[in-house]
Amino acid sequence: LPSFLLIITSHVMVSHAVAQQQTFNVNPQSSDVAISLGDVLHSVRGNFHVQSATVQFDRNAPAVSGSVVVAAGSGKTGNDTRDHKMLTEVLDAPHFADISFAPKSYQGTLAPSGDSMIQVSGTFTLHGTPHELTVPMQVHIEGTNCTAKSHFSVPYVKWGLKDPSTFILRVGKEVIVDLTLVGSLSPVS
Repeated sequence: LPSFLLIITSHVMVSHAVAQQQTFNVNPQSSDVAISLGDVLHSVRGNFHVQSATVQFDRNAPAVSGSVVVAAGSGKTGNDTRDHKMLTEVLDAPHFADISFAPKSYQGTLAPSGDSMIQVSGTFTLHGTPHELTVPMQVHIEGTNCTAKSHFSVPYVKWGLKDPSTFILRVGKEVIVDLTLVGSLSPVS
């Protein structure tokens, strides 16, 4: 009988540990990718459209999976000439339609509600080339509603993209990204 109780207790404990899996289903229309890029005279600001995003995570393990996909051709900065150059010459959106981040793990603790700060590591694919990247992520959970925000830089020139600088106009070699993902959490499974 004691061994039977040990088996039942172990099963309950394992079931509880497994019961922390959730999915963050992102609403693309409520989400945003804001960018800024400095130059000698001022800072260029713009936005890209989140195409799709779903992230699976486990509160009991640092494992994360899923992806955040941004439409490379959706970038707008308010200047048609600059946007055309960014989308065709720098990002080459006709050939590389997606910019994506595939999370693999996180460090920190995700609170069941309220605010949490974690570090998310994964693969950032830009211009068809994968790069390992770790980004800070502020997560706010309220019931089934979830918002995840991150502020990080992408060294696009170092990663092999064309430098849009000219003899007269010099721009930064890194773009600052402010990512806001808004959506809902699936019930704990």
